[in-house]
Amino acid sequence: MAGLANRINQRALAPWLFLAPGVLMFLFYVIFPVFQSIGLSLYEWDGLGEKSYVGMGNYVELMDDEAFYTSLKNNVIWLVLYMLAIPAGLFIALFLNQTVWGIRLYKSLFFFPFVISQVVVGLVFSWFYDPTFGLMNVVLKSIGLDAIAVLADERYVTYGIIAAGLWPQTAYCMILYLTGLNAVNPEQIEAGRLDNAKGWKMLWYVILPQLKPATFIAVVVTVIGALRSFDLISIMTDGGPWGSSRVLAFYMYEQAFSEYGFRMGYGAAIAVVLFLIMIVYIAGFLYKMYRDEQDN
Repeated sequence: MAGLANRINQRALAPWLFLAPGVLMFLFYVIFPVFQSIGLSLYEWDGLGEKSYVGMGNYVELMDDEAFYTSLKNNVIWLVLYMLAIPAGLFIALFLNQTVWGIRLYKSLFFFPFVISQVVVGLVFSWFYDPTFGLMNVVLKSIGLDAIAVLADERYVTYGIIAAGLWPQTAYCMILYLTGLNAVNPEQIEAGRLDNAKGWKMLWYVILPQLKPATFIAVVVTVIGALRSFDLISIMTDGGPWGSSRVLAFYMYEQAFSEYGFRMGYGAAIAVVLFLIMIVYIAGFLYKMYRDEQDN
């Protein structure tokens, strides 16, 4: 009996031993910095000297900061338009899930944006938008339209950068859905066909319910990608023109690490606001999924 109890204890303990390194790293590199940032946002600090406690002063200053509101507005635009990557990735995955001639080549072409660096994506789209020799403006001129300096125009710059970001993000969602489609139960497909379900009905009532895990991951990853957007903005516009393409992550970097004065506490306050937006958005989506499961 003692030997049996010992084996049961070992089986119960073994998973926790395997999880322990990952859990410790997650606590140390994710959870602890979150609370550290919240604490730092209550101080005025240049990163080297003494910290000066200002309480909610940094947050009060944010309420009167025009650049903060511009960054927040751009983040909302990113968040809304970035969601287009999910249905786009789904429909590309449905196309690539077919067995037709040359499908491996198509998969490689659609997969390509996912494996290249965001820096490369930014450079490629900067050349694409160039008003003198960019492909987009060459096409516009060929049909008699004026060239558009997308990255130099406050009206278009944010949308131009989002379009660049959607290219690799759609590829990522496509990969998630391709993986999910491999796990779709063929018996349910056959049952749907017997019930005369086809086209949109088959997709909505049979396939999509089985793709909920892939959809959940796609939404979470896309939301995080939209809210932490930094590298494309840094490469393509550096926040310009006149700060009109800033987002919260880029504005946080400007305030904390650039020539604006190394305001670590103010940058941390921006980071906390960004974190809260992310948590609220993802928590809302999780609650909706939970309600849908309960209803079913």
